[in-house]
Amino acid sequence: MKDATTSSLELLWGTGGRPSRGPKPGLTLDRIVTAAVGVADAEGLDAVSMRRVAADLGVGTMSLYRYVPGKTELLDLMLDRVQGESLQEDPEPPAHWRDTVEKLARAHLALFRAHPWLLRVNQARSVVGPSALRGLELCLTGLKGPHGMGLSDPETIGVIITVQSYVAGVARMEIDTVEAVKDTGVSDEDFWADQSPYLERAMATGDYPRMAALAEDTFSREFDHFAFGLERLLDGFEALVSRAAGGASPR
Repeated sequence: MKDATTSSLELLWGTGGRPSRGPKPGLTLDRIVTAAVGVADAEGLDAVSMRRVAADLGVGTMSLYRYVPGKTELLDLMLDRVQGESLQEDPEPPAHWRDTVEKLARAHLALFRAHPWLLRVNQARSVVGPSALRGLELCLTGLKGPHGMGLSDPETIGVIITVQSYVAGVARMEIDTVEAVKDTGVSDEDFWADQSPYLERAMATGDYPRMAALAEDTFSREFDHFAFGLERLLDGFEALVSRAAGGASPR
């Protein structure tokens, strides 16, 4: 009997074959994965089940098992599907590695915003499918190509991990804020307004002079914290690139 990893790999890489028994298939693997992603996007990962996906497709649950062995394999297919959404190969190579890193970061953030359930998935040992592999290839093309960083292979992978980790952290804060509003029915503005009198009294005690001296717009939403952090990461990488080049200007 195949394990889940083998089954997922065969489905992802097209080596599992098509259902051969029974009536002419009225489903496709593509339709099943699309429906599953739709459920996860609308209601979260916990809502995804073989029974629920089958109901949304208007078929019996057992029909799905002719295509997908179970929810574990379905999740692997869902991950590879959404990872492929941001893959757009540029006709021209990136003019600079900073362009590649910024594009990676913003595409990754857009992916989390479109599919918040991704943050709930343990991807420490993800099954690698075509989209995931193609995404890494495109990243490496920009980071290791003619206008690349000139770093070692482990360092280059370290850059990708650093950027993805930063983006995941920002996305988690955004998504947690949205979910807090849904769970409590209290808007973000009302939540902080309720705390305002207590915070004002705390500031008046003189016990928090640094906090009390902060400008009124310190926590304004007008400030783009994501862009600020990304620029600092890029500046840090640029210093690394410069050192790797023997102190020569990377631009």
